[in-house]
Amino acid sequence: MKSDQRKGNPWALLPLGLFLILFIGSGIMTGDFYSMPVLVAFLFSSIAAFVMNRQQSFHEKVGIFCKGAGQESIMMMVMIFLLAGAFSGVAKAMGGVDATVQLSLSLLPPHLVVVGLFIIAGFISVSMGTSVGTITALTPVGLGVAQATGIDVALVVGAIVGGGMFGDNLSIISDTTIAAVRTQGCELRDKFKVNFLIVLPAAILALIILLALTSQYEVTLDAVYQIEWLKVVPYLCILVGALMGINVFILLGSGVALAGVIGFMTHALTLQQFIDAISQGMAGMQELALLCLVVGGVLELIKHHGGIDYLLYLIKSRVRSKKGAEIGIATLVSVMDLATANNTIAIVMAGPLAKEIAEEYEIDPRRSASLLDIFSSCWQGLIPYGAQILGAAGLAAISPMEIVKYVHYPMLMGVFGILAIIFGFPKLKK
Repeated sequence: MKSDQRKGNPWALLPLGLFLILFIGSGIMTGDFYSMPVLVAFLFSSIAAFVMNRQQSFHEKVGIFCKGAGQESIMMMVMIFLLAGAFSGVAKAMGGVDATVQLSLSLLPPHLVVVGLFIIAGFISVSMGTSVGTITALTPVGLGVAQATGIDVALVVGAIVGGGMFGDNLSIISDTTIAAVRTQGCELRDKFKVNFLIVLPAAILALIILLALTSQYEVTLDAVYQIEWLKVVPYLCILVGALMGINVFILLGSGVALAGVIGFMTHALTLQQFIDAISQGMAGMQELALLCLVVGGVLELIKHHGGIDYLLYLIKSRVRSKKGAEIGIATLVSVMDLATANNTIAIVMAGPLAKEIAEEYEIDPRRSASLLDIFSSCWQGLIPYGAQILGAAGLAAISPMEIVKYVHYPMLMGVFGILAIIFGFPKLKK
């Protein structure tokens, strides 16, 4: 009996299999991997989870589902998502994104324009907490640069995508960071420090490659940019406050208030516009928040039916060391991202199992959170059917495959993530 419990029940994983069939199948048939909403696919998955194990009553299964959906880590994640959405909405509405772009371009040496676009994208993405938003905002700027300089459009856009993924991976208010931290049980600033030490060499190498590829071009930028320093302050305060260890609820709440006050002072916002920006920002996170609840409930049913035990048995039977366990975590979240084309969802799905593996092999939560974020972001920045490259390709009117060959950073991030596992860096203090 103990052996059976330890091995778990592979049939309990059928709801996850159904989700993957629905999501990937619809993407293959339609050519659009976003034609099937992830939430709808998971609702069908939850129905399958409820149908299984007829020895339990429907009422008991509802209780198990609600227990999983209502876990403290899930509810905290939902609240942080909503607050992060509110901050991003208000900061954008009062002109923070435009001010950050103009400030960055005004400081940019002309001969380093593509390298600078990578850095600008990284800074904006760290500030906004979204690679998609950053890429959407900067791709038109990149098109102008490409037309003025003769540099390959795909190369310029690839630099923007790479920078966006770099910043998103490190951002304190990124949904991927929040999901990784909450599922693994560590602090935002601690995960930032571990991630930074692993991905910084990848970013530096990506910049060197960009510099080599663009050194042959003669570049001049004649535009004059109006710098609004004050509108950049909320982003800087969020970053500094997170590194100081300020509670994330206090940090994001005060960030919303500060962005609103600056909007009022600069006459960029009225009270009604401030309220609308909060509402729209939170609304943008509602689907993700609901998805967290549904995924939490489905995974709890799968766990109750023995599916998680089976996955743990499957991984542990092939793992012989801590490094092997870390490779297992990296592989797990990579497969999830390739299947869902969404790094946040991949982390939400893989996070609970990764935590079990980390606890079993005494992997530091800071490290497991970093591995989840690094490897999900790595693949998300490379797959041509992901929102980042699809969005950039649509704005630039070129093929996603043209951009992929110039997105150096995500690939290097994955390489340095593997090296971090093999050589055990960075060394973490207790």
